[in-house]
Amino acid sequence: MTNPNGARSPHPRKRHLSSGEEPTEKEREYLEVIYYLAARNEPVIAARLARWMGVQPPTVTVILRHLEEKKKLITRSAHGEITFTPEGFALAEAMVRRHRILERFLVDVIGMEWHQIHEEAVRLEHALSPAMEERITALVGDSATCPHGNPIPGNAEGYEGGTCLIDALAGRGFVIKRIVEEAEENIDLIRYLQSNGMVPGSEFAVGDVSPSFGVTLQRPGQTITVSAEIAGLLWGEIL
Repeated sequence: MTNPNGARSPHPRKRHLSSGEEPTEKEREYLEVIYYLAARNEPVIAARLARWMGVQPPTVTVILRHLEEKKKLITRSAHGEITFTPEGFALAEAMVRRHRILERFLVDVIGMEWHQIHEEAVRLEHALSPAMEERITALVGDSATCPHGNPIPGNAEGYEGGTCLIDALAGRGFVIKRIVEEAEENIDLIRYLQSNGMVPGSEFAVGDVSPSFGVTLQRPGQTITVSAEIAGLLWGEIL
């Protein structure tokens, strides 16, 4: 992903602002969500942030004003569209990279269960020293995605899987490529997906598709129907 000026951002592990006050933990959460939406080419507006964060619009307005006027990390157009400043983009990309590398480390090296890694990565990323980050990055190697299938900035150019499961075709195959970022904080959902083998790389035959009742998936020894809501969180490719 490139910055607003079209150039690659500075060193992907750069996390500190060159001047001014560091953003708060809550402001960092907003920067990450803005990054996710922009990377997925989805509308980046206050209403979308409010839905994602589960807060009222006035709360979003206050935080966006701080990020724009005090921290100089974002700009807003006359129509309310939010974009990063170059400094804001570099910071957000570094945060997302660190988080996804930590998730990869927790699964591949430590052997933690999927439903535990998002929260553990959040705890670790704020205290990780540059030296430890270098070592963890070396252990992870050039992995292109986090365990949920979302791209690691600097290691992958973009998202894999251009078809949402709810748009899959009955009678065709479907391979899961990624689980969207919104789902990662739902521990029970991630546990459910993992326990049923609905993880990146898994292939299923699509039995039935209903926008109202969900999608039925089949493979040898398993038939499972997931709700339309869950199907909307899984992206992949039709086979």
